[in-house]
Amino acid sequence: MRISVGITGASGAVYADRLVAFLVKNVDRVYLTLTPTAEKVLAHEISDRESILLRSLNGQLNSEEKEVLRLFKNNDYFAPIASGSSVPDAMIIAPCSVGSMSRIANSISSNLLERAADVCLKQRRPLIIGVRETPLHTIHLQNMLKLSEAGAIVAPLMPGFYHKPESIDDLADFMVGRLLELVGVDHELYKRWNARMI
Repeated sequence: MRISVGITGASGAVYADRLVAFLVKNVDRVYLTLTPTAEKVLAHEISDRESILLRSLNGQLNSEEKEVLRLFKNNDYFAPIASGSSVPDAMIIAPCSVGSMSRIANSISSNLLERAADVCLKQRRPLIIGVRETPLHTIHLQNMLKLSEAGAIVAPLMPGFYHKPESIDDLADFMVGRLLELVGVDHELYKRWNARMI
């Protein structure tokens, strides 16, 4: 499976870091694109030197990670994810700012991340928008409706608590697990509701 991951400048870098770390170990290929603001937020919010995103940006991936992870500059329109002829199986944008979400909803491809999302929509591939904002005003909600009507899944990054989280990582893993479920990737990142009854 080939998954494209987009990261924008919304707060919530922990979601992206844990998502990419999981995917690199569990899928065939990860295409990664960060906006310039995402890189700044990542540097501000993540201090762990073992962060796969920080190591990726600093050229410090190990050989196994390099086999799976492809990092593209956000202005690289020659990247394969910019074309419908090589569209990945799915794309997850998390965290997604309402600015990026709004441009995608209105088919404004001002950078590679937005173009890759537009390609997923036009090719009818799963596009998961992990929007990270609150509160939401009417235009935000209208853009979410546009995306939903176009075939995207809007999955606000709002962790649950029924799995009794004990750490920030537990909260992040809950949402990462929900995002993975939406693209058909199995995981055991959190205890499912009434798992004994499944």
